[in-house]
Amino acid sequence: MGVLQTYYGVGMSGTTTIRLSDEDRRLLELLVPEYGDQSSVIRHGIRRLAEEQRQRQELRSLLRDWEAESGPVDEDAVAEMQRRYFNR
Repeated sequence: MGVLQTYYGVGMSGTTTIRLSDEDRRLLELLVPEYGDQSSVIRHGIRRLAEEQRQRQELRSLLRDWEAESGPVDEDAVAEMQRRYFNR
């Protein structure tokens, strides 16, 4: 398992150590040419995960509102919407 250490610049504090499997390290290296460097790849991944989480929270909120106004939602229809819109 490899270790990637990120050192923060002026005004930032601390060091982040990330332990990567060999497969994760290979994936990281495959993405570096598109995003510039390892730190950029990781920042992009974190932002992407945060956006996906925000979308899931919005969907949960929408479903709660829907059920409060219109009754239960068809779980199979919700699963299909999730596959269609969030598993690209």
